[in-house]
Amino acid sequence: MNAITAPPVAHSKASAIFVCILAALAGLMFGLDVGVISGAQQFIQKDFGISDDTWVGVVSWIVSTMMLGAAFGALIAGWLSSQLGRKRTMILGAVLFVAGSVLCGAAPTVATLLVGRVVLGIAIGLASFTAPLYLAEVAPESIRGAMISLYQLMITIGILAAFLSDTAFSYSGNWRWMLGIIAIPGALFLLGVAFLPESPRWLLMKGRRPEAEQVLQRLVGNRDAIAREIGEIQEQLKTPQRGLHMFFQNANFRRSVWLGVLLQVMQQLTGMNVVMYYAPRIFQGMGYDTASQMWFTAAVGLVNVLATFIAIGLVDRLGRKPILYIGFVVMTIGLGVVGTMMHLGIHTHDQQIFTVGMLLIFIVGFAMSAGPLIWALCAEIQPLKGRDFGIGCSTFTNWVANALVGWSFPHLLNGIGDAHTFWLYAAFNAVFILFTFLLVPETKDITLEHIERNLMAGKPLRQIGR
Repeated sequence: MNAITAPPVAHSKASAIFVCILAALAGLMFGLDVGVISGAQQFIQKDFGISDDTWVGVVSWIVSTMMLGAAFGALIAGWLSSQLGRKRTMILGAVLFVAGSVLCGAAPTVATLLVGRVVLGIAIGLASFTAPLYLAEVAPESIRGAMISLYQLMITIGILAAFLSDTAFSYSGNWRWMLGIIAIPGALFLLGVAFLPESPRWLLMKGRRPEAEQVLQRLVGNRDAIAREIGEIQEQLKTPQRGLHMFFQNANFRRSVWLGVLLQVMQQLTGMNVVMYYAPRIFQGMGYDTASQMWFTAAVGLVNVLATFIAIGLVDRLGRKPILYIGFVVMTIGLGVVGTMMHLGIHTHDQQIFTVGMLLIFIVGFAMSAGPLIWALCAEIQPLKGRDFGIGCSTFTNWVANALVGWSFPHLLNGIGDAHTFWLYAAFNAVFILFTFLLVPETKDITLEHIERNLMAGKPLRQIGR
């Protein structure tokens, strides 16, 4: 008799959903780390007695070192997840997240704080690569898209939770608790990951078929479905990843890699993450006091969460390009008006509310378009044999560009002023409308195999989805 017994399918699906939700909580850690630093900045400056002139340079490094750490984490995540497994790599990320959070909260000096931020960044770099990969490999096909979208949603929820936590601690000015308290969800995630099964795909890659069958029994439950899943995975494994070789040998593959890199640069130059990292400073420039700065920052996080549902609901109806067009237009108008208001001067309460409203409209434009869709496009445009390499390049680019944007924003504010800085980002978004028209393909309802055939046939990038 076959050693595999079939538990009820409903029970197996419930178990699979539970496993996927637990893995998606890595996105919550991601969001917490991104959002937490914005509210702590002014209190760190006061506690360490740093002058305004010196603070511009200090805060730019406090913000950007996390992304540099994340770039390094993303760079090594592919090798680690291949050697250690998806589960152990996520455990390592969770351990580093807890350690980094505690180190930041207890930091006696700015130098120690910077080290803690780098450790947090490495943790997030590992999680941002491994968790979506794990979800794609363990989620049943019927819920795979929803579970990967859930990971993106968890990021926005984590940012909102960090903003709300910062707001609560702002009344006492306790930045150490702001930075340290996120160790608690990190520890809970670590505990949960310990109970996750390993990816069946990774187990089969390592020749551990009996263990892969046990995992699939828990996730799938049907003997025929288990055999079919194993057959499909083994068939896929016959196509080895040869991305680096292809990059040097195949000009068409280089086009898809460079497009993925460009898309991630575009996402960062929209200006979204500077709002996430420096929201209280932006609201200070609008004339708000500390309490109002923190509450409006929380409002930014809430709008970011809610607007993400627009993308989830419309991406498979309208397509990628129409939503990107709408998003870039909305972001151009939103930031352009914010810059204009800051140039003219914000003197009345009505002017303050109007300017905040336009900033929130910008947030809607990003969360419904460039936020989730660029990640999807970066995966869809890469051919199978080079997919890991292509996605790795675009993910690394995202973090490097993120670090540069986070580092440069306070210098721009200090150098060219608030209004011109927002006009600059508005101009970037206007240019990205043209880039979308010239270079970005429409991939709605198109198989990855069809996209790959068109790419390798030398079709223009914007036509590879036709």
